[in-house]
Amino acid sequence: MSLRLLSVSAFALGLVALAPQASAQDAATVERAVAIRDAALTSNIALDYVTQLTTRFGARPAGSKSEQDAAAWAADYLRAHGFQNVRVEQFPLVGWERGEGSAAIVGKNAQALVAAALGHSPATPRGGIEADVVRFSSFEDLQAAPDAAVRGKIVYVDLGQMHAMQDGSGYGPQTRVRGAGPGVAAAKGAAAFVMRSVGSDEDRMPHTGTTRYVDGKPTIPSFALSAPDADQVSRLIALGEPMRMRLTSTAHTYVTHSQNVIGDLPGATRPDEVIVLGSHMDSWDLGTGAIDDGAGGAITVAAAKAIADSGRRPARTIRVIFYGSEEVAQPTPETGNGGGVYARALGAAAEKHIIAGESDFGADRVYALRLPAGAQGSDFQKAATRVLYPIGVLASDRVETDGGVDIGPLGPLGVPFFGLAQDGTRYFDLHHTANDTLDKIDPAQLTQNVAAWAGLVWLIADSDVDFRAMRPAAATPTH
Repeated sequence: MSLRLLSVSAFALGLVALAPQASAQDAATVERAVAIRDAALTSNIALDYVTQLTTRFGARPAGSKSEQDAAAWAADYLRAHGFQNVRVEQFPLVGWERGEGSAAIVGKNAQALVAAALGHSPATPRGGIEADVVRFSSFEDLQAAPDAAVRGKIVYVDLGQMHAMQDGSGYGPQTRVRGAGPGVAAAKGAAAFVMRSVGSDEDRMPHTGTTRYVDGKPTIPSFALSAPDADQVSRLIALGEPMRMRLTSTAHTYVTHSQNVIGDLPGATRPDEVIVLGSHMDSWDLGTGAIDDGAGGAITVAAAKAIADSGRRPARTIRVIFYGSEEVAQPTPETGNGGGVYARALGAAAEKHIIAGESDFGADRVYALRLPAGAQGSDFQKAATRVLYPIGVLASDRVETDGGVDIGPLGPLGVPFFGLAQDGTRYFDLHHTANDTLDKIDPAQLTQNVAAWAGLVWLIADSDVDFRAMRPAAATPTH
């Protein structure tokens, strides 16, 4: 950790003294937020949590015994660190196990390929699938292809390599192919589906991820090729070489359950008003789920604990939730998705959920604060800037509207979101691969995340700001 980050306190306190008091964020509140931030920079439990989680349980596929055991351990971890009302809430799930798989070019130019089955795709027949390959360079081209061009063949979609971007915006167009591509290919009579991995790396490690069910049923065996292997296949096709593949998979589904783990730090004067800090417990099976999303749980629990350790409870309740089953699609709305399960069970209590934030983008540094509509240019944003700017977090005029997969279902219930945007430049080098392991976490950047979350959440939890009632303000945008 840099000395510059550890020496921000005096500068920040100076800003507090010079700045005018903001409504519901008086100087004492801001000063305490600065103190909590600085204490978190010095010591916090984030690395302990994610180290124990990934070491004790390894990969935590949704519905697996490792996910279930990790959830029970996490509940005990919350209790041991002073959280109250800790509970593990189960829900039904269709689980998926990868089994064994392989991919190879056969015939002329025969060679092995490095591939991984995509989540919830079915097994191949015994002995595998062998067929000619038809390549598409876009999802739209696949959609437009006549059925006769696809029937009986292995569909290969190669959008080209995903571009690494700080905000991760290159991910969306690629995931559309992964989620919906197998269903489109199946409807046209394809034998199997293959795509370039959704990742920004050039490692020979494929990125897995979920496919979607169609009318409650799985589609066809589906695979992701590592980037070098995707390049190899596309080069051979460009050379005019015949392309035939053999694919095998023993993947299967099974009936199980997942669960949400919930723990509270009750508010001192308005405990019925709840702030949700979300992350997810499950991971893909190839790595150990350190950045996706062990780190998110570590950041949120450590931030809440830093507030609890400050010696004064905030007015509002801080609720930490480790959601289950974030990663996988399900055949029906009645199974899976911890975020949806939590939101559907709230009923009238949703009206007392003040705001929610999610940490699910790795462990690299936070660079921007995003608030709900109407908070841009507000006194709250100005107070938050005084706390966050000294550790490199800038106020953004970008409105936080989506939240994330886990807290997203709270949006239709009227719950607004905040976002602490992380640097995702290298996130998709590791995401959903065997490389998602503890050693990829930078402890200094993880600590900066905890400090940012702790300072901001204190301001929210000890204020009377009604984010639900905010309307867009006629103010000069911040940068």
